[in-house]
Amino acid sequence: MLSRPTLDSVVGMSADFESSKDALAYGTALLRGDRIRLVQAEETHLQQLAQWWQSPEWATLQQDVVRPQPVSQTVEQFRAWSKNDGPGSAGFAIIAEDELVGHITLWGITPRERIGTLAIIIGPDHVGQGYGPEATNLMIDYGFLELGLNKIELQVWAFNDRAIRAYERSGFVREGVRRAATFHDGRFHDQVLMGMLAQEFFARRG
Repeated sequence: MLSRPTLDSVVGMSADFESSKDALAYGTALLRGDRIRLVQAEETHLQQLAQWWQSPEWATLQQDVVRPQPVSQTVEQFRAWSKNDGPGSAGFAIIAEDELVGHITLWGITPRERIGTLAIIIGPDHVGQGYGPEATNLMIDYGFLELGLNKIELQVWAFNDRAIRAYERSGFVREGVRRAATFHDGRFHDQVLMGMLAQEFFARRG
């Protein structure tokens, strides 16, 4: 059985793989981290993802309004995010030790701009264990190395300081602020716009 190479070890290869071994190493490492895997979301995952999305205590971090919807509607939402049936998006379940811990997607990709928007949700019981940053870094690799994106961007509420710090550690920079972009607890809150260019990604890789 082949040992899993790290993606860093294959990123430095030439534009053309020198052998089938190089291609195999790249494919093996692309959607696998040290502790997690990004996989096609299965029907059994969708119900759990929908329940996490509906959780009121976490909705303020994920959505612009706390308003539970029918679970069936949210299941369809995650099913659409996970279809992987076209060039405009990619979405995966995040698995750690054979357990579902979250979902991550790149969406809104167009051929001309080659920009993908990143979105991630980690189950409440799995927050703070490093799965989010690891999945984010894997999806960044996938976006730039496999999808050929020129930019990955995201939006995060200004009060989500933990997420902002994590995105900055992954290489995202603050590009601007949408003032008064959401309303919670009787007042408006800003939204921070963050992004990473392909040239910045490859510079960080050395």
